[in-house]
Order: sequence, then structure tokens, then C-alpha cells
Amino acid sequence: MIMPQITKKIGDGLLLVRTEHYPVLHDSRTPGRHQALLGIGGNIGDVVRRFEHLYHFLVKSPYITVQETSPILRNPPFGYTKQDDFYNALIAIETDLTAMALLLYILRVEKHFGRKRSFANAPRTLDIDMIFYDTAKIETPRLTVPHPHWRERDSVVIPLEQMKGKIWSKRHL
Repeated sequence: MIMPQITKKIGDGLLLVRTEHYPVLHDSRTPGRHQALLGIGGNIGDVVRRFEHLYHFLVKSPYITVQETSPILRNPPFGYTKQDDFYNALIAIETDLTAMALLLYILRVEKHFGRKRSFANAPRTLDIDMIFYDTAKIETPRLTVPHPHWRERDSVVIPLEQMKGKIWSKRHL
């Protein structure tokens, strides 16, 4: 059963949503593992419920360990604006995967949750972006880390400000 949502309006068109697993903080860290920050988003169907299912899916994953999640932010779309509002959150993880292997893993997870790619900024069931991977700067045709323009996106900055671990804000803000 999914916990009822608690919502709080934080600005024009912006709403923070709290559920059973958004936010959550697991306080254990494993030395030597890579740390990554994933941004999740979607605006098709029951996105909040899908995020809860994603949390359980990731907690069971042998490839990553969930360290912390942010509250969920409901916010207006950008780019292609003739679509429903998006729900976005952040998930801090640990992994032994390389950045490229993590990218391939999250693309498989998106597909598992019904992601179809039609055009840039299109409506979607689930989008997972790698925002940070350790303190690495990566620029390849398939992966850019830190994620481009993350500082200008409410969908990243506001949930990041809400995270208690603060490891990412200390490294990158």
C-alpha cells in the first residue's frame, strides 16, 4: 500500500510531494564505491506510484545501493510545454559500476518501466538521468556528467536543496 501523499506549495506552479520513500535517508556508506546522483522524472500515468515502485525495484538491485531520495517536485514542463506537469526527484546511490555501465543499467530500467522515446522533451512514463558520478567530468557522445544545465533546472536544484545528506551540494554547488 502506498502512503498518502503530503503536499506543500513552494512557488508558482511548484509543489513538493512527500511519500513513504520520498524522501528517505539510509545512513550507511561503503568506502571505495562510486557515488552517483540520479534524477528521475515522468508525467504519464500515476507517476508518484511509479516512483514508489522504482524505489522498491532499485532497493532490490544487485548493481546499486540507494542512499537517499529527495521529496518529489511537481513542476511545469519546459521545452515542449503542451503536456502535463512533471514529477521529479533525486536518488543518491552507491555502485561498483563504471559511469558507462551505470548509464546502460538506467536505460534498461527506463525500458522496464515503459519508457518510449519519441522526441526531445516528450511526455514520458519514466526518465532517469545521471546528474553526477563521483566528482567526474565526462563528455562523450552518449554521456555528459555533470548533467548539462542542472543548475538552471528547478527539477534538480529544489529536490537537491531538500536532501539531508548534502554530499552533492557540498561538491557541486
